[in-house]
Amino acid sequence: MHAYYRGEGIEYRYFKKKGKRKQFDKTHRGADKYWELEKCLDFKDCPLDIGTKNNLKFLIGIRHEIEHQMTNQIDDFLSAKLQASAINYDFYIIKFFGSKYSVSKDLAISIQFSEITPTQRKQLLSTEKLTSNVRNYISEFEDSLTDFELKNNRYAYRVLYTPINANRKGQADRVIEFVKPDSSMASEIERVLIKETERTKFLPGEIVKQLQDEGYTKFRMASHTDLWKSNDAKNSSKGYGAQVSKQWYWDTQWLEFVRQHCKNAGEQYK
Repeated sequence: MHAYYRGEGIEYRYFKKKGKRKQFDKTHRGADKYWELEKCLDFKDCPLDIGTKNNLKFLIGIRHEIEHQMTNQIDDFLSAKLQASAINYDFYIIKFFGSKYSVSKDLAISIQFSEITPTQRKQLLSTEKLTSNVRNYISEFEDSLTDFELKNNRYAYRVLYTPINANRKGQADRVIEFVKPDSSMASEIERVLIKETERTKFLPGEIVKQLQDEGYTKFRMASHTDLWKSNDAKNSSKGYGAQVSKQWYWDTQWLEFVRQHCKNAGEQYK
């Protein structure tokens, strides 16, 4: 974030104004004090999407809760967030500075060193193994998120791995098996690794009609326009849609955002 802000000419050091001059805050050794990550995320022109921000703020909060404690049980609860954070890091490194800085070529996938039995999994998910302050923090943080934000794969990235029983020579060389989204195996998780079809695209009128068909009859085109403008939803970093030729198309993430907005509005659109 410091490198990005430096490139944009944004001052990311702490300072006080003395008339027209800036007096920079210093450490006890005389070095400038720079914004911490949380300050970078809260800056009004932060370029990260909401899922990435939520992911980092969650991990920052977890760090605050456990920095004076010792626990070896917490990783099992955080793996999806840690995976999302790693993917988000590489995504924004490439977006801001170019693919030559990507780490994905060297660190493409992590390896788990043991199998997990159903009994072990039940034990891992037992919240009794977490200290109360960490358990309360996770609960309070995720209660503050909308359903859309909670399921955003930039907040938590969930992948299903399955052992492969090879019937033919060479088949056992595959480390990962991809499952189709509509299969019985995929139904065990909320998000699968790959989807063979391209995301469904929606024109604005289709979004409005979909919500009206769901009972929000007072949700009109003007409502939709006001909503996307107030949320800067055509900002490409948010991942809500894309420009194709001269037409903007919305994807399913935006449809879910609009649906949640209508639910939160109560009777306003009914």
